Amino acid sequence: MTPASPATPLSPASVPLPVQASPLARFAAWLARGWRPIHRQRSAMLGLAIVGVFVVLAVFAPLLSPYDPVLQDLEHALQAPDAAHWLGTDSFGQDVLSRLLYGARLALFIGFASVALGLAGGLAIGLISGLVGGWVEWALMRLVDAILAFPEIILAIAFVAVLGMGVDKVIYALAISFVGPFARIVRSDVLQVKARPFIEAARLMGVPSSRIILRHLLPNVMSSLMVQAGIRVSTAILLESGLSFFGIGVVPPTPDWGLMIAEGRGFITMAPWISGFPGVALAVLLIGLTLLGDGLRDAFDPRSNGR
Repeated sequence: MTPASPATPLSPASVPLPVQASPLARFAAWLARGWRPIHRQRSAMLGLAIVGVFVVLAVFAPLLSPYDPVLQDLEHALQAPDAAHWLGTDSFGQDVLSRLLYGARLALFIGFASVALGLAGGLAIGLISGLVGGWVEWALMRLVDAILAFPEIILAIAFVAVLGMGVDKVIYALAISFVGPFARIVRSDVLQVKARPFIEAARLMGVPSSRIILRHLLPNVMSSLMVQAGIRVSTAILLESGLSFFGIGVVPPTPDWGLMIAEGRGFITMAPWISGFPGVALAVLLIGLTLLGDGLRDAFDPRSNGR
């Protein structure tokens, strides 16, 4: 019988390495874990349904709008709702339904864009403050304290006064006012996470700082940050409508809910539909975003769900 040959040792190159999940796969798994508690909450699902309806209306506004939202027809000004104009017309003869649909698109765009920019700025300031420390942290936190010392609406008005009016200017003004809260949240979470044993173990193993930030710090920070981002969207939409209502936000004739409500003040007795329909739409959207934000908080915040 031929003796069995000894097993050939495996070279390091032939040893199978564990498959590392991609960032997109980890994000999908994070969303899947969060979807289960959201799915069990009726209020969160109701909020998601409301927001989803407004998103669909905003996306398909060009197909659903019966008229050009900025087209003026003075012969049919202040026309009550009828078969031709389902929600009536305003003082310039513009179709209220068309302006309402395009106003939903503008409100959601400004809300999500301003929160995204504010989140990016707050994330950068919070990470630098929590990781570097020293005089850098002191200087950045004093800047954040200066931002937080004023109400958001006052800050937004001040920044619009400096930057000017327009959609892009409103987005920048709201984003700057949101940097402070996001930076505070990120700095607090970074200080807690970097003191944990697994961070120290990674440093002792020689793991690069960039990898520690991307693989360990950010996943632990993003949960609470995304919860706050979901809640801040409703605040951004309300502030944007308030600025336009005061006449310092979006420039007419851009279809905007705040502008529509402000215009309808002078015709509240003879044409209540001008300000009534955008007011109801704004209230329903804010309720949906609030319900959805509470659901995100209960799903992703460990302090609220007991994980």
